[in-house]
Amino acid sequence: MRIITGSARGTRLATLEGEEITRPTTEKVKEAVFSSIQFDIEGRCVLDLFAGSGQMGLEALSRGAEKCTFVDNSRDASKIITENAQKTKLYQKSNVLCNDYAQYIKSAAGRSKFDIVFVDPPYAKRLIKDAVVSLYDAKMLKSTTIVICEDESDELTNDDEITSRYTITKQARYGRVYIFYLMPKSEDEE
Repeated sequence: MRIITGSARGTRLATLEGEEITRPTTEKVKEAVFSSIQFDIEGRCVLDLFAGSGQMGLEALSRGAEKCTFVDNSRDASKIITENAQKTKLYQKSNVLCNDYAQYIKSAAGRSKFDIVFVDPPYAKRLIKDAVVSLYDAKMLKSTTIVICEDESDELTNDDEITSRYTITKQARYGRVYIFYLMPKSEDEE
């Protein structure tokens, strides 16, 4: 696993052992995601929720994002993210938090707003819906925020709690992986 392009291009990233701990996004999927948002990254504030190795947030920083908050509830993952941020020389733009996603959202509600959010929890835990609904309800998104979710099913498209809060602007499938691009609806659209 490596940074694809930007200031840290080619830097190899460390990962945790075992997929039940973290399941890194494949390079093919990562490349497709960043190709689709390449003009939306420069100077933006990013949240990498369920960050794992931090590769999505670090890729965004390498491509010119202003700062990234990495949230993962594993101490080992937080250590790996910190090491990867230092290795890529992007640590100064990184805020690494060892915290449960729900606790983080509750503590940052109304105080932090993001331009790009990556949501990629362990598939088996089925946490995407709760995470994206909580982010919206906590008012942590701008009207132009892009929320990018990775999952192994396409259930998000049929969920009323999701579709009442977000417009699904794009979705793609790469093998068994689905990627969803969500934009928050304004309160008058709900």
